[in-house]
Order: sequence, then structure tokens, then C-alpha cells
Amino acid sequence: MLRRRLSLLIATSIHNGSSIHAKPTSIPSRLLPSPPPPSHFLQSLNFTLHSHVGFLGHDLNLGLRAYSLLSLNDLRDNKGARKKKTRKGRGIGSGKGKTAGRGHKGQRARGTMKFGFEGGQTPMRRRMPKRGFKNPFSLTFQPVGLGKIAKLINAGKIDSSELITMKTLKDSGAIGKQIRDGVRLMGRGSEHIKWPIHLERTDSERLQVSRVTVRAKAAVEAAGGSVRRVYYNNLGFRALLKPEWFEKKGRLLPKAARPPPKQRDKVDSIGRLPAPTKPIPFTPEEIEAMSAAPVS
Repeated sequence: MLRRRLSLLIATSIHNGSSIHAKPTSIPSRLLPSPPPPSHFLQSLNFTLHSHVGFLGHDLNLGLRAYSLLSLNDLRDNKGARKKKTRKGRGIGSGKGKTAGRGHKGQRARGTMKFGFEGGQTPMRRRMPKRGFKNPFSLTFQPVGLGKIAKLINAGKIDSSELITMKTLKDSGAIGKQIRDGVRLMGRGSEHIKWPIHLERTDSERLQVSRVTVRAKAAVEAAGGSVRRVYYNNLGFRALLKPEWFEKKGRLLPKAARPPPKQRDKVDSIGRLPAPTKPIPFTPEEIEAMSAAPVS
């Protein structure tokens, strides 16, 4: 818009230079001063600009000033956009020299204060009351859903005909490597369990976990399988998941620990070491069936 206006002004000035007595059509004659001498083109351009100032007012000056700042060597930030960095220790005349605003001696002059120190008064972390507590006896179980186990069985990573232990779940990738207190069997994806996890009816221990939800247990039993909750302590978990660690150290596997009194009603049996591949009978009927079977 500004360039178009300037081009019109230049064209008008050229026309005025060719005909001295011609008057601009866009400006009333009463606003025009006496015409300039026709000797030079710049005088004619100056006359035209001055004649338009009376008609356009202050906007033309602003537009011309803005148009003159559009060159690359005139680009600059707004005033106050950049603040100079205070250079400390560069002479007393700067106001931040010598001690650089830190004063004489002391911990604050030589270094920094400890995080949270408030000059001697009781810090915020001690003024605020404590909320809640951390139970040192809490147990953390790693969850695993039935849908994930079914997916791994279909992929061939888990053999459903063998005993599925927590080591089996770890080796197949169903759970992570860090098992703190055990594994909790969840009912997520229970609709994918459409076959019994164990194949023989005499086998009552085809899936071993630490805890199991009601929904997961009902889904496994509805499919013809069964779940048994077993107990391992920290050393037992290491022997179950990493038996090679004891072999490398030249040690024997530890004996299975009994559950503490508070957890006896939450488990069904004691874990076995090394990782079992076949279930152990616990009912009298299973014991009789095992004793009646011929020894191979």
C-alpha cells in the first residue's frame, strides 16, 4: 500500500515537472502552495511531498519513516527486548566490582548455602507435618493377566502341558525381570482362556503364582484348570529365578522357607526348589494315585 502511494506521488511529481501550472487532481487547489521552479526534478518531488503533507497529515511522515526502516541494515529489536548481562568483578566503577555484591567474607561470599537452609530458622521441611506412613511389611506383587498368558501359549512360548511357574512367566517375557515379592494373577483377558491350562485331571498344580484374584481363579477353573498359591522368600525367589547364580558360586540351592504366620492363610503350599516341572500331590486321593502307579 505504501509503495503504491509513493509511486503515485512520483508520477504526480513528474507530471508537475512537465507542466508547471498543472494542478494535482487529487488535492484541492486551495491546499496547494505556490508552484516550485521547473528547473529540477527533485524540487518538483519535494514540492509534491510538501503539498501532500497538508492533505495527508502526520500519517505520511509515519509511512515514509516506516518505509525507510525496511532495509536490512536498519533491522533492530524493540527497545528493552535485550538486557545486557551484568559483568561482575570488573572494577569498582561498575557498582559490581571487587566483592561483586557478595560482601566481605562468610559462607555466602565464598560459596553457596545448603539447599533448604533458611538462615537458622526452622526450614520448611521441618515446619510441615508428616502425612501417612510407609508400611515396611507391605508386599509388592507384579501383575500379569490371563490374556497375556493365553497369547504366549498361542505363540508357543509357554507349554501348557507343563507346570507354569513364575520362572516360566519370567523366561517367556510375561513379567519383568524384577520380581520383588511375587506375581499376582489378574483376570484381564480371561475370555481368551478357552482351554484348561493343565491337561491331566490328576494334576492339580499346573499354574503357580503368589496371589490370584477371584475373577482369574474362576476363569481358570471354568476352563478346567487350577491355580495354586505358593510362598517363596527373597532367597527362594533368587534360587527359583536364577539358579545359575548358586552354581557359579559353588553353593547348593537353599531349602524352601515356610510362610510366616500372617501369610499362612493366603498361600496354598510352600514353593519348591529348583523350579518344579511336575506337580506334587497334596490330597490323599492324589497320594494314593501316585503310589498305585507303576514305577518306571
